[in-house]
Amino acid sequence: MRKAHIKRKTAETDISLKLDLGGSGKTSIKTGIGFLDHLFDALARHSRFDLELTCSGDLEVDDHHTAEDCAICLGQAIDEALGERKGIRRFGSAYAPLDESLARAVVDLSGRAFADVNIGLNYEKIGELSMENVPHVIESLAVNAKACIHVDIIRGKNDHHKAEAAYKALALALREAVSTDGSDGVPSTKEML
Repeated sequence: MRKAHIKRKTAETDISLKLDLGGSGKTSIKTGIGFLDHLFDALARHSRFDLELTCSGDLEVDDHHTAEDCAICLGQAIDEALGERKGIRRFGSAYAPLDESLARAVVDLSGRAFADVNIGLNYEKIGELSMENVPHVIESLAVNAKACIHVDIIRGKNDHHKAEAAYKALALALREAVSTDGSDGVPSTKEML
């Protein structure tokens, strides 16, 4: 079915997330952090994932738990929606520009978690999102999706543009990697991912 519904409730966050990998990019995202909503919206729209995400987090503490836990849930949903990962392309790569910024993302839905994210952000925050959480969200997503993800900013000056370009490039790479190729096998010499 390529769909998943994840609920996560801790002392720090209460999250409900619905994901459809075969969607059209429809989103309804409410995390309480405007710029985080913006990044998740860009990720879902450009990957063509339908994403419903609500989070009530301990924003009176800071933005970390909300950002991290939403990424954990999205990664778990991707993993669940992929199932045994039969018939997927597995690999995806993309470039995305946003004005002066240019991002590259490469994805392998290998079943093994790894992330290398080099975005080079300079400001402490954009809106209410700490810039350290921009790469951390991608890293947390990779771990929970059991994916190998590399994201680099090749050039850029504006932190908003760099962050958004990175998420758009990741979205396009994920869109390619989760797409089906008409086979019914697992794309691995091990015959499992």
